[in-house]
Amino acid sequence: MNEIQSMMTGVIRENRKVASDQFMMTVILPPSFPIPAPGQFVMVREANRGEPLLARPLSVYGFQKQDDHAVLELLYRLAGRGTILFSKMKPGDEVALIGPLGKGFTIPEGLTRVLFIAGGVGVAPLIFLLQDRFLTAETEKGKKPIFYLGARNVNLLVGLERLNGLCDLKLCTDDGSQGYHGPVTELLKSEIEGYDPKETVIFACGPTPMILSLGRLLKDNPIPCQVSIEERMACGLGACLGCVVAIRGPGRKREYVRVCLEGPVFDLKEVLPTSSVDMQGSENES
Repeated sequence: MNEIQSMMTGVIRENRKVASDQFMMTVILPPSFPIPAPGQFVMVREANRGEPLLARPLSVYGFQKQDDHAVLELLYRLAGRGTILFSKMKPGDEVALIGPLGKGFTIPEGLTRVLFIAGGVGVAPLIFLLQDRFLTAETEKGKKPIFYLGARNVNLLVGLERLNGLCDLKLCTDDGSQGYHGPVTELLKSEIEGYDPKETVIFACGPTPMILSLGRLLKDNPIPCQVSIEERMACGLGACLGCVVAIRGPGRKREYVRVCLEGPVFDLKEVLPTSSVDMQGSENES
């Protein structure tokens, strides 16, 4: 459960375009800002603007703690009025944010093979997880983590400079302009039999079509998979019930939980194929 968080003001150091409709914002915060766990998020809004009233949820892309300040990196895609306003902000502008929020990824012990599956800006929490928990890029048997990264085209592939050298990187594009021609789940399907379920874990984040496809692929496969679900949120604190999704509860009964509080990370086998998120679109697009 999220602890009660107070709003904190940060100053933008950098806010640059990294791909078509995708931006990375670097925020300088007081040193008292809590260290986020991979998979957690923050609720962000412009500090000195009355509109939009609601903050926007953004996954943590990177974090560093210094003696006199903290550095928070956020990756976001233009998806509405709020994020368009974010993209126009300049260095020196202030943002108000609450976080870190939500339940992050759980790292099982004794891993020998780690797979990451990302679509679009879903790459953000997975890169943070890779760098924070698997920095040596090797597991007990010396195998590098494998990172399946998908986008609609080569110009939308983000995070390559951080991934190179840390993992076995497998790129996928819908138009075939880079790497495998097709969605990440299609490439994974062709290679899934090569992974031992007893030694493998999957961490995933991406658009709803990708998560649904991954669920179908792993329905009868015992490889454990944790997914970070992307949902629209109004408060991020569990009060508004605006980010409710269906999961399998005890006895396989349908339950409704809040992504911001009980998630955003869930066991894939618990997630039911219903969501308030638009089901249309590319598996590689987020």
